[in-house]
Amino acid sequence: METTLNKQAQPLDQELRKEATEAFNRLGFPSTKNEEWKYVNLQEVLPAQPDFSSNPSGSHLNEAWLAESKIAGNDVQFYIFENGTFRNDLSSPILSGNIVIAPLSTLKKLDQATGYYGKTAMFGKEPFVALNTAVDHDGMLIHIKEGVTCDKPIHLLFINSNTNNNKITSLRNLIVIDKNASATVIESYHSHNDECNGLTNVVNEIIVGENAQLNFYKAQLDNEKTSQINFTQAVQSKNSTFDTVTVTAGGHLVRNNLHIKLNDTNCTSHLFGLYLLDGNQVTDNHTLVDHAKPNCFSNELYKGIIGGKASGIFNGKIMVREDAQKTNAYQSNKNILLSDEATMNTKPQLEIYADDVKCTHGATTGQMDEEALFYLRSRGIGETNAKTLLNIAFAGDVLNNIKHEALRERLTQLATQKLQK
Repeated sequence: METTLNKQAQPLDQELRKEATEAFNRLGFPSTKNEEWKYVNLQEVLPAQPDFSSNPSGSHLNEAWLAESKIAGNDVQFYIFENGTFRNDLSSPILSGNIVIAPLSTLKKLDQATGYYGKTAMFGKEPFVALNTAVDHDGMLIHIKEGVTCDKPIHLLFINSNTNNNKITSLRNLIVIDKNASATVIESYHSHNDECNGLTNVVNEIIVGENAQLNFYKAQLDNEKTSQINFTQAVQSKNSTFDTVTVTAGGHLVRNNLHIKLNDTNCTSHLFGLYLLDGNQVTDNHTLVDHAKPNCFSNELYKGIIGGKASGIFNGKIMVREDAQKTNAYQSNKNILLSDEATMNTKPQLEIYADDVKCTHGATTGQMDEEALFYLRSRGIGETNAKTLLNIAFAGDVLNNIKHEALRERLTQLATQKLQK
């Protein structure tokens, strides 16, 4: 593996890549013997001979198909990547100045990203972060300068048109929101057709400056032959706000690691997640909210609707450090199982070292509310429609936290379509 990694590296920082390669060779891919991965069998999706090359097909992403994939509408700045490579011909213009939006591949000689690259997502204990750092192909730098409001949302579309089952595509995104700045960033993941496959390994590094605000939305809509490992690390400064919503409706195996560090006073974080699973899908959400400083607030709600033989996992930890007095932190995980063969494993956790805090956590897993279903059916609503209405109402607690109207409506539509199957 080491030789392959070194051949594929095209580093912003050669020394960092070398360290990452050494870390990955030491860590290797995790197995179910690892407590953090006990419910995820990676052997199902890891190729025996991984191929890290980049090969955009380039010719068949027609306008009609792309229009369907633009789930946030057209009043956005959109940037398209295919199989890990930036498609300049299909994207909005690259920006510089007070708003920088540019693929990393154009910055390798400019050092514009080196002040942020590898500074928040540490790879010492994270094998997929180490692998990503060693071989990443491309990704986007988004830098909103001090005092600037980015009026148009930024939509990053990641398209998989790969049909090589040995392919591991790596993506790296750096999002920096400076002091008193604000932005909305949307990530969405799509498969070009039902035959596309492979594994995508994504790392997002997010820095939210003092008094800054970031709305960060993620939609995972790949087909059920494509898998994804997604690691997002956000670090917040004083008086900042970070709101994030993750919607997972596609993919064979999806692992989301979301780590947020409230690294100064008066930070606010909202974490919302929705996973809609059927067939043999597996989605594993791991979250860590690290309260490092006093007078901060976090609220976390993850909800799942799981049918078929699908499997959901939620492992969420709130950590309150000794200096983080006056912390308010809340966590909830709620799930509905639609079949006898669907499974859900949930592990909410609190790790508190301060004594003046308000923290709660909880988890529930059960069946659909039969009384509510009976009530709707007694009003003349058919069983299928009644179940869909109840499920969408359940999902709405997450979807309604998407502030971008077009995105919220489109994801609600896609959720409804999936729940009606």
